[in-house]
Amino acid sequence: MISRYVSDLRLAFATFVTLGVLLSSGSTARASVFLEDQTWTELRDEIKAGTTTIIIPIGGVEQSGPQMALGKHDVRVKFLAEKIAEKLGNALVAPVVSYVPEGNIDPPTGHMKFPGTITIPTATFEQLLESAAGSFRHAGFTTIVLIGDHGGYQASEKAVADRLNAKWKGSARVFAALVYYKITQGPYVDKLLEAGAKKSELGTHAALADTSLMLAVDPSKVRMDKLSSKLGASDGVYGGNPAHASATFGQLGIDLIINGTTEAIRSFVAHQVVK
Repeated sequence: MISRYVSDLRLAFATFVTLGVLLSSGSTARASVFLEDQTWTELRDEIKAGTTTIIIPIGGVEQSGPQMALGKHDVRVKFLAEKIAEKLGNALVAPVVSYVPEGNIDPPTGHMKFPGTITIPTATFEQLLESAAGSFRHAGFTTIVLIGDHGGYQASEKAVADRLNAKWKGSARVFAALVYYKITQGPYVDKLLEAGAKKSELGTHAALADTSLMLAVDPSKVRMDKLSSKLGASDGVYGGNPAHASATFGQLGIDLIINGTTEAIRSFVAHQVVK
């Protein structure tokens, strides 16, 4: 009886050790790609080992109808940047840029007509991006990628990338991955129509297409009881309605954005030599 007890105890201990090893190796494989989760020494070592690409995700805090949380862009771009970085395999993700141009305060224009939207001047926004990119170049990153979830500052992304690429002359490169946003305006729309969505529902802001993307990323940010075909411009919903929005519709866009943006970054890196 004693020998059997000892044998069972040894087996249990061996199982415990094996499980511990598996859990340990599993957590290593799922190491965070977010910059803020690293220590400075971990970051230094990752860069030396070849993690030389960093994604700067740009969101924004703005009204998105009565059915979506103000932080929609921030949540969505962080989620997608993580997936893109994981797919690239040699990239990290910077903290989300949450303060972006959204219109004038006085008199209020655009989304500033609704409470909760936050805006900064375009010049300030571009200076912020330039300083962040400069910090990452100083740290040792050689490829800095800008991805923006909002249509209003796409031109600023390109302007910043062009200025820094001219200034740095190949010592580091900045890629304004405008394809990230363009996919939502073209291929995603095509997929939605193929899947049965009506063109009149899709909209340009906070309607079916937009709300569906959010449902696929984080449904807790969508108030399902507020989805209605009666929502319009006075509610902050433009060009369509979110009544039939779904995570299934949204996933069509998520897949396109992740795959298309990853391919665009790889292509940029392959054609832009760092000295």
